[in-house]
Amino acid sequence: MPELPEVQTIVNDLKTAGLVGATISGARVCWSRTIAEPSVDEFCSQIIGQKIADISRRGKFIVFSFVSGLTMLIHLRMSGRLNIVDACADCTKHEHIIFNFGTNLHLRFHDTRKFGRIHLLKDPGRILDKLGPEPLDEKFTQEILKKRLLAHKRMLKPLLLDQAFIAGLGNIYVDEALWEARIHPCRTSCSLTDREIRSLHRAICLVLRRGLKNLGTTLGDGETNFYSVARRKGRNRDELRVFRRTGEPCPRCRTLIERMVVGQRSSHICPVCQQLEGR
Repeated sequence: MPELPEVQTIVNDLKTAGLVGATISGARVCWSRTIAEPSVDEFCSQIIGQKIADISRRGKFIVFSFVSGLTMLIHLRMSGRLNIVDACADCTKHEHIIFNFGTNLHLRFHDTRKFGRIHLLKDPGRILDKLGPEPLDEKFTQEILKKRLLAHKRMLKPLLLDQAFIAGLGNIYVDEALWEARIHPCRTSCSLTDREIRSLHRAICLVLRRGLKNLGTTLGDGETNFYSVARRKGRNRDELRVFRRTGEPCPRCRTLIERMVVGQRSSHICPVCQQLEGR
């Protein structure tokens, strides 16, 4: 699933492509379930003539703000991506929504697993206000993280994956941040010391900024992997310390990385650097 660095990379690509200021002249829906709200007929009717005022990100949502006051939220889920292609190009099997701009280009929503969803609504706060703080926002301080961690008595990794706790984190960057901070994913959130919270805050910011710098993480060559709007692979795979590095030496202590299941999610740790203490 695309996480904060991948979604922000897509947003940056869309803006670079000049979509801000463009007007949507129509949409074709090939898989109705992709439209979460309103109905497909209402969506296709309401989207016509919408001029894009801005494109931004909130958590894992791509946010299209229109001059009219309407907002379109796109959540890519497991395998969604956005492609800008020639309007004459044949539609592929997994292109479920096609946006027309009255030019020779289309914006197409491609989603192999069909989990992605699009909302068109007047009040995006109904969805976005439920999200936790943005981890790269200057308002997300160590004190804010401490307050939120100590307010819960939950296993740490599932809590960090909870979008209502912190927005934008997913399996890749949580594993990487916990390794950087030398914290076991099964620790209880309220058991962390001030030093550990400080390390975790620093680590979250570090791994996300690294992912952004490298234009996201692409883990393979398949259709379900992350690709930018420009069909580029993210370069961050080579920077991963533990995620999907099972059996490889830890970059710090050379102990072999282990895979475990935490909260029904595949997780990767160094058993020496991330010992389960202070649970």
